Amino acid sequence: MARQLKIYSELFAYDSEIRKQFPVFCGVDEAGRGPLAGDVYAAAVILPEGLTIPGLNDSKKLSEAKREALAPIIMAQAAAYCIASASVGEIERLNILQAALLAMHRAVEGLSVTPDFVLTDGNQPPVVPMPVGTLVGGDAKSASIAAASVLAKTARDAALRELDLQYPQYGFAAHKGYGTKAHYAAIDEYGPCPAHRMSFLKKYYERQGK
Repeated sequence: MARQLKIYSELFAYDSEIRKQFPVFCGVDEAGRGPLAGDVYAAAVILPEGLTIPGLNDSKKLSEAKREALAPIIMAQAAAYCIASASVGEIERLNILQAALLAMHRAVEGLSVTPDFVLTDGNQPPVVPMPVGTLVGGDAKSASIAAASVLAKTARDAALRELDLQYPQYGFAAHKGYGTKAHYAAIDEYGPCPAHRMSFLKKYYERQGK
């Protein structure tokens, strides 16, 4: 518990340091670069100075139930936020990195408040018309990036649950498009659907001799 409280405190302390130079800044993160299917999502979040959100952390370190509980709190208390995506078609046309950066760009562009500075998770920044920085492991270091990671992840999970209703044979609601054994078995049985990223399946089909 003490370690969790320390991490939580450090997340917000990091943001406070950034605000000394950039009073209004947004954290940006993406979700869905690795799965075999579905769009890639990104979120941009501006948190007001002095705000604390109990339990906030890197979305990967939170249970699905905790993420789902935190998302509406973040949306209600953020000074501004935007969730955006890039489609499977854009992933195939651009490649997954460029599509993720496009989703990040759209998220920043869609904010109702223009930030002084954009801080993104990872080491590849999107093209935006304001100063931008990158932070490897940022979703575990910055509260704003952690909040963005929660919104991006919950939005993508919701989209995959919708996709599951359209293509129930693949089990998207369970594995969220990732390459699980059950997912590959469904692809083998039914073939890919329009939501699958064929560039991601290329090596799998090559191994199968297809």
